[in-house]
Amino acid sequence: MRMICFLPLLALAQPMAARAEEEGGEIIVQGEGLPLPPGTPAYGSVVIDRDRLAASASGRIESLLSDVAGFQQFRRSDSRSANPSAQGATLRALGGNASSRTLVLLDGVPMSDPFFGYIPFSALTPDRLALVRVTRGGGAGAFGAGAVAGTIELASAGRADLPSINGSAFYGSRDATELSGNAAADLGGGFVTLSGRWDRGDGFQTTPAVQRTAATVPARYDGWSTSLRAVAPLSGSAEIQVRGLLFRDDRTLRFRGADNHSEGQDASIRLVSRGIWQVDALAYLQLRNFSNVVISSSTFRRSLDQRNTPSTGLGGKLELRPPLGDTHLLRFGGDVRRASGDMFEDAYNAATGVVTARRHAGGRQTTAGFFAEDDWTIGRLVLTGGARADHWSIAPGFFRAQGATAATTIDNRFAGRSGWEGSFRAGALLRLSDAAALRAAGYTGFRLPTLNELYRPFAVFPVTTQANAALAPEKLKGVEAGIDLAVLPQAKLGATFFYNRLGDAIANVTIGPNLRQRRNVRAITAKGVELTGSWRSGDVSINASYAYSHATVDAPGEAFDGFVPAQSPRHAASVTVAWEPRQGPAFSATARYVSRQYEDDLQTDALRPALTIDAVARLPLGAGFSLVARGENLFDETVVTRNAGGSMDLGTPRTLWLGVKFER
Repeated sequence: MRMICFLPLLALAQPMAARAEEEGGEIIVQGEGLPLPPGTPAYGSVVIDRDRLAASASGRIESLLSDVAGFQQFRRSDSRSANPSAQGATLRALGGNASSRTLVLLDGVPMSDPFFGYIPFSALTPDRLALVRVTRGGGAGAFGAGAVAGTIELASAGRADLPSINGSAFYGSRDATELSGNAAADLGGGFVTLSGRWDRGDGFQTTPAVQRTAATVPARYDGWSTSLRAVAPLSGSAEIQVRGLLFRDDRTLRFRGADNHSEGQDASIRLVSRGIWQVDALAYLQLRNFSNVVISSSTFRRSLDQRNTPSTGLGGKLELRPPLGDTHLLRFGGDVRRASGDMFEDAYNAATGVVTARRHAGGRQTTAGFFAEDDWTIGRLVLTGGARADHWSIAPGFFRAQGATAATTIDNRFAGRSGWEGSFRAGALLRLSDAAALRAAGYTGFRLPTLNELYRPFAVFPVTTQANAALAPEKLKGVEAGIDLAVLPQAKLGATFFYNRLGDAIANVTIGPNLRQRRNVRAITAKGVELTGSWRSGDVSINASYAYSHATVDAPGEAFDGFVPAQSPRHAASVTVAWEPRQGPAFSATARYVSRQYEDDLQTDALRPALTIDAVARLPLGAGFSLVARGENLFDETVVTRNAGGSMDLGTPRTLWLGVKFER
């Protein structure tokens, strides 16, 4: 085992359970981080609560994140039919990229794959979470490195959120099954939770009917994950939190034999003290692997076997908050993250099946930072500001290839690099009254290129994309201003106007026929408006989100200068209407719209707009049981997820589920 350092952890405390305290000698643990700083609302955020997390038609976290207009993955596919290595998350139309431009945290631990930078969405099941907080825009503070498009904070459900036992069993279209269960128990002065999920399906045809061949098969999937979490008190003001996550995911994409496999073993330990000096310390370790077989679209035989991609992520954070009074909160500390990985793959002659090359690439990168953030409350005004100083290093990397005779044909060794980056943010929140608040913020941020972007080329027929070991870090500058209104006690509205500029943006740039290379372009600029609204009257509620993003590429002298970044829609919207009485039947429906977006940098291939409708209905049966029906894409909208010169992939068609939930 390698040594584990301390790593950044978020503070998602206030909306969840009661604070840790001693009552009559009994210690009550919280299972969360330190409370949110008072200046947090100045940066704007959207919260998806536990009730909404429990009412998803797909049961997948990436679908729920689409409630926040502007959230997108590299492609429109979910974690049943997408290649896992393409499931990067971004916000604000800052350009499609298979690596995440958004920092995704689970109980403070960055979840991106150490080699590829994608998010293992299939392992992040909604029923294990208390809430999700999405903050768009760059970050400094404790979450700066990597948060160029925003931060998505996932908080595990605590003892107060979970019954002693609950579970569900569903059967769906195309012989799909989904089983999940959670158990929670008090343990001494703390608690322990154990959860598991397994789902599989024969899958749907991602290939349009006119493009199918004898080798075309549905996108089958089969995956499981299990999580164990324990929280124990150390004193009346301190507790220790331990979490483990295991997952495995197998999918078949487009052609028979085009199988990919991903797996992970994650562990973290965290100390939280809410004493006079507040302390939040965290350490984590991640072991991941990925494999993928590419099938030739002409001979339908194996052309590439990316047989082994082991990677390791480890890091830690230490945050301190001295006692400065109720109106002044200072937080400071440091964090470190390290990612290392290797890629082993074999290339085949698709006509003869003979190995033509064996390739091995890999490297290591480290980011270590120091941060400080200060919040002042002056009556109705809250001022906040923070700064980071990060030292990053990319260790010497390599790419080697051997021919069919085992003779070395390529032996590229890339020099190591290092540097310092400063990140800053500042914001102000002015509460004009109990019903209105103004906010404004400015920020910078940066993201290192992933090992995948630096060293691994890839092909998605008919296009090959080359790696680039000389990629520079992406750097963001942004400003935003917004207003939040409570127009009625049961109705809330919010609007945010933003301007973001991502300098040295990493993009897949066309350099020849069916040939691209990852390159830094001068910048991607995105400006627009984000609107949110909610209304509740009795058992009926409406939640809506809309994002307009006018994004362009600034690349003087290039053919795509002034074009819209690849995979970036201009309009995105989501509306959920729910009828949820405390007792009796419940129903909710969600409509989502994504406007046209382009597949490539030259705007030659477009993905047409898509409007989908999902619904969930629940009927209590008694004794803790409920009958649940779920429907995805009820009107069977054709959702194009890839279009490369007319070669297309499609997203989830109409999918129906029927199942039983139990809670006691």
